[in-house]
Amino acid sequence: MSTTETTPPGAAPGTRRRAFLAILSRDLWVTVRREPGGFLAQALLQPIFFLFIFGRVLPQIGQAQGGYGNLLLPGVMALTAITVSLQNVALPLVIEFSFTKEIEDRLLAPLPAWAVGVEKIVHAALRGIFSAFVLLPIAAIVLPDGLQLGGANWFALIAVIIGGAIAGGCVGLVMGTVVPANKINIAFAVILTPLLFTGATFYPWSSLDSLRWFQVVTLLNPLTYVSEGARAAIGTGEHMATWAIPLGIVGSIVVFGTIGLLGFRRRAID
Repeated sequence: MSTTETTPPGAAPGTRRRAFLAILSRDLWVTVRREPGGFLAQALLQPIFFLFIFGRVLPQIGQAQGGYGNLLLPGVMALTAITVSLQNVALPLVIEFSFTKEIEDRLLAPLPAWAVGVEKIVHAALRGIFSAFVLLPIAAIVLPDGLQLGGANWFALIAVIIGGAIAGGCVGLVMGTVVPANKINIAFAVILTPLLFTGATFYPWSSLDSLRWFQVVTLLNPLTYVSEGARAAIGTGEHMATWAIPLGIVGSIVVFGTIGLLGFRRRAID
């Protein structure tokens, strides 16, 4: 890696913008042209099974309440947006820094190092957003009652999923710049499992009142705010106070984004 920033001091904002969009367009083209099957399998296999088993099979055999799938759907959308974004930043970044060194080519673009990190987040977030919303037509087929979206606030739902995907990308940037390549599989296991089960994916946050300590612990998880925000936007079940949802999502983006971009810049100029 170079020991100085790679951006020419006099690079015009227009040049930087075009360079940013060119890198982003290339990454999106690679996704669409070369790896659509692998991407869709990675993004949708687990959420589809969550919807099928918990939303259809368990209610049908009497092991869950009818209509549970409609309560589950917002949480699964939130989980998909965050985990797809997280994985699509963290794993490629670890590989590019440690093995392929592809990151060096990106750092030669007329962009500050932090902007290359932002592009990673944006690209992964677009994947996460797409994956989350693709679940809607799938859920219409899988869930026994179909979709119940008559009272949905679409603007709020889109905003929540976008925010969740960006937050997931920021967490992935932290992982990709902090975790050594030979430890990334362990890191995924250690981080994704608690993320999944403490993120209000399978239950409304307010239902944890009788487990106050666990309810407090879940507030440390960005997924909690995205799940509750999606639940509030779709209008299925109880949810936390609406003022807390954007505060939690924005706070997660600021905290993890700052740590991730500082770590990315440090690795880039090391």
